[in-house]
Amino acid sequence: MANFRSTRCQLFCAFQLLLLLQTQVTCYRYKVGDLDAWGVPTSANRHVYTNWSNKHQFRAGDSLWFLYPPSQDSVIQVTEEAFNTCNLKDPILYMNDGNSLFNITSPGKLYFTSGVPGHCEKLQKLEISVLFANGSALPPSYDTSALPATSPAYPTVFGSIPAASSAALPLQSFSASIAAGVGLAIALICGGM
Repeated sequence: MANFRSTRCQLFCAFQLLLLLQTQVTCYRYKVGDLDAWGVPTSANRHVYTNWSNKHQFRAGDSLWFLYPPSQDSVIQVTEEAFNTCNLKDPILYMNDGNSLFNITSPGKLYFTSGVPGHCEKLQKLEISVLFANGSALPPSYDTSALPATSPAYPTVFGSIPAASSAALPLQSFSASIAAGVGLAIALICGGM
């Protein structure tokens, strides 16, 4: 009887393992604007950052990569009000290393602009919508009074990142190897009972 229970447990764990192997989590690093550098848009392409943002679906776990000459520019994360009025005082986050990576940690809207006076007015600014888990740009039970007045992310900023040829690069592909290991351990434990 114990042998039958052990075999059944092993089959169940093996089935769970196969299901977990089908799961894949992918995060992307987006090069902001798909340009050589974060900078003031040209007169021929004034809405480059708005158009770029509208072409992508950002999710928690993705990253925004801002490249720019550190002696000439910077990036600041701001509130919606500061974004709309180009107010550079009291940013949420200030990045000025020329190779800035912003990790998206939560859904909602995020606002960025250049930290150089006058650049925001020349449309060097970016608004992105980060999708919720249900795939919507709105929370599952949307209520406008529940929306925060400020941008909700608290990022981690990293140092140098090697240059890449693609605008959106997978940062991490995790096909449940850890979960597979846990499933195997459970199968071995069940087998030993």
